Amino acid sequence: MPSPPAPEIVPDSQARGLVAALPPRVRALALLARFDRPIGWWLLFWPGAWAIALAGGLPTRWGLLIWFLIGSIVMRGAGCVYNDIVDRDLDASVARTRHRPLASGAISVAAAWAWLLALCGIGLIVLLQLGTLARIIALASLVLVAAYPFMKRITGWPQLWLGLVFSWAAPVGWAETWGSVSLAGLSLYAGSIAWVVGYDTIYALQDREDDALIGIGSSALSMGRHVHAGIGICYAIAVAGWTAALWQVRADPLVFLAVLPAALHLLWQVATLRPADGEGALRRFRANRATGLLVFLACAAVGTTL
Repeated sequence: MPSPPAPEIVPDSQARGLVAALPPRVRALALLARFDRPIGWWLLFWPGAWAIALAGGLPTRWGLLIWFLIGSIVMRGAGCVYNDIVDRDLDASVARTRHRPLASGAISVAAAWAWLLALCGIGLIVLLQLGTLARIIALASLVLVAAYPFMKRITGWPQLWLGLVFSWAAPVGWAETWGSVSLAGLSLYAGSIAWVVGYDTIYALQDREDDALIGIGSSALSMGRHVHAGIGICYAIAVAGWTAALWQVRADPLVFLAVLPAALHLLWQVATLRPADGEGALRRFRANRATGLLVFLACAAVGTTL
């Protein structure tokens, strides 16, 4: 009996579009910060945008939304640079990541550290636009960010830690807009964490064989043959958290209708997912940009009626 075809691996560093037109040195820095892959900063941005919208920040605080978008782009880039500095040896052992600038030797570690500091400098400008409480909450995330690259070495569930990190904009945006931390903001954060675990498990399906060989953990490996059910449970918890947040802001049955499009989109992801199809998994992971937009529209609909 012939063996099943190997899953298609989509390289993590692909210079296309505007990035491909950059000079080689600048292109390497852009790839290091994943500027060629905007899905990452969209996923980092959405939880903060949800919080601003649900807390009643729209339409008066569009400027804050733009600052959050800028912060998401540069801090996602900084996080990727830091992650690649820590993981450069592991990345060289994984088919999808071996062409990253540090793993391939296209850029030096010293240059990567300098680039990281430059991105953090821009992030500091964004931080200074926030009030005191939001600044304190934002700075507290640095501990989580610093620890994240090491989680795959010590736990089979690094995606849960990533959820804490990638959802952190929600409490920051809530505190800045609402003026304090509330149960609604925490429910939004909890829903976002579950969402991140779900979509990053889909993303991690591309690396299951390599991760098992080099001995690092991932939720895709931990869920094993129950990966469909595991992702489905994560997404169900996410929808429950979002619904609870909206309900606490406005106790109206229309809340359920507002969340329904996002819930159906997540259901489509799980129902059509084929774990052995690396390219298909990547498409469903990227589809979460649309999930973020649908949740944002739900938050805006509820938040603007306060």
